[in-house]
Amino acid sequence: MRKALVTGASRGIGKAIKNLFEERGIVVYAPARSEMNLSSNESIKAYVEKIPDVDILVNCAGINDLGSIEEMTEEKLQEMIQVNLISQTMLIKYVSEKMKANRYGRIVNFASIWCDFSKERRIMYSIAKAGVKGLTTAAAVELSKYNVLVNAVAPGFVNTEMTSQNNTPEQIEALAQALPIKRMAEPVEIAEFVYFLSSEQNSFITGQTIFADGGFSCV
Repeated sequence: MRKALVTGASRGIGKAIKNLFEERGIVVYAPARSEMNLSSNESIKAYVEKIPDVDILVNCAGINDLGSIEEMTEEKLQEMIQVNLISQTMLIKYVSEKMKANRYGRIVNFASIWCDFSKERRIMYSIAKAGVKGLTTAAAVELSKYNVLVNAVAPGFVNTEMTSQNNTPEQIEALAQALPIKRMAEPVEIAEFVYFLSSEQNSFITGQTIFADGGFSCV
């Protein structure tokens, strides 16, 4: 029976991933912030050390506080990079040790369409998510020889609380209509793709940041 560590599983895409994995017989460790605080590398290490080995790591947790260059502060930038990039990096560091020993592992990071694109007030988020894309490539180069495959999903507009938080209903409708597919994704659609990348069915894809964006990147 495969075991997975999924961050950000309390809502949105992370919750959909947790539910789908459990439906398909995967044991899921989904720590609350009180159990593993992504703002603390010590907390990350302590949590990984106390759980059993995992075969799958899904780095889904993230924050997206909007801010322009003028609004950006050193503290806000550090928090964005810590939660969205450094925590993913440290989780890979600690989890991959046992994966390498077992010569099996699947790691799925979460980037975003904003790793290659951007818009006003997304500077901090774009910086962090571009870093996730680089992390994914570099980790795959190091780990794939151990049969530990590392990929990233870059979702576009998904019907989640974060999307509602950063956009008005009118903006959400306009965003959906601007996509070739003419709608936003539902969290379970992203979860299905993550499941494939996390499964033994994926035996050759590694080092990729794959856009699941309804055609956003095509227009």
